[in-house]
Amino acid sequence: MLGRTLQEVSAALKQGQITPVELCQKCLSLIKKTKFLNAYITISEEVALKQAEESEKRYKKGHSLGALDGIPVAVKDNFSTSGIETTCASNMLKGYVPPYNATVVQRLLDQGAVLMGKTNLDEFAMGSGSTDGVFGPVKNPWSYSKQYREKRKQKSHGENEDSNWLITGGSSGGSAAAVSAFTCFAALGSDTGGSTRNPAAHCGIVGFKPSYGLVSRHGLIPLVNSMDVPGILTRCVDDAATVLGVLAGHDPKDSTTIQDPGKPFMLSSLTDVSKLCIGIPKVSLPFSFTEILSGQIQSPGLGNRLVGVESCLCHFY
Repeated sequence: MLGRTLQEVSAALKQGQITPVELCQKCLSLIKKTKFLNAYITISEEVALKQAEESEKRYKKGHSLGALDGIPVAVKDNFSTSGIETTCASNMLKGYVPPYNATVVQRLLDQGAVLMGKTNLDEFAMGSGSTDGVFGPVKNPWSYSKQYREKRKQKSHGENEDSNWLITGGSSGGSAAAVSAFTCFAALGSDTGGSTRNPAAHCGIVGFKPSYGLVSRHGLIPLVNSMDVPGILTRCVDDAATVLGVLAGHDPKDSTTIQDPGKPFMLSSLTDVSKLCIGIPKVSLPFSFTEILSGQIQSPGLGNRLVGVESCLCHFY
């Protein structure tokens, strides 16, 4: 069940294949088993179970709040969470418990999401490896895959096995590890210059940075106010679209958000990849200014179609 997508688990909850409490307990158990990843700073077990119980009552009455009702999620520890310590992975905020929720957190909770805990990061989100927080580095779940371990054994000579782990990227590495390790189905990150997309790539999941102003920054402890954006981490693109549909829209507490109300994001079903046209930039020797290159590539995976390619290389001195 934990390996399914958010949408699949949402359907399973509606069909009674599993209850929100059972799902929450499975995630909590896995969080404890994978504690060595250091993905979480705070595990909100009591809060999560209470939220799961409330969700279960709604399902029994046939009053589900939507696709996120009963779905375990995690939140990067630079988003304010009412009643739950928010540290930004820094001793400066040790013991700080916000009196309010960040808008994005509140919107998840309003849809019935179950908050599993707060995830690890680089201190104040300033970093790209999730190795520079006071709670220690986050370890990439793929470090413990059978394939990677076998590869390391072939190369290592007397090395300490515990030292052979990969970074998650950052600064939202805890959220990426939490999703990749199946301890939750979606997580919030923050993205200033790649802090959601970078760890998503490292951990083999989907990382999405919405356009600035599409999602509220209220309650996100800033790194760079004019660039920070709440990000979304999931295991498939459809799930990211589902979460974005919940988070997007105007927030009176953030004057930089769009004025129009948010709309659900629906992805079209494209199953015939032969209809896809993919452009690949052609890179050649450096140029002193600007040059337009054009060419064609053969694409066996797309029905051996020839796809026109054009790349603009700009170099400034």
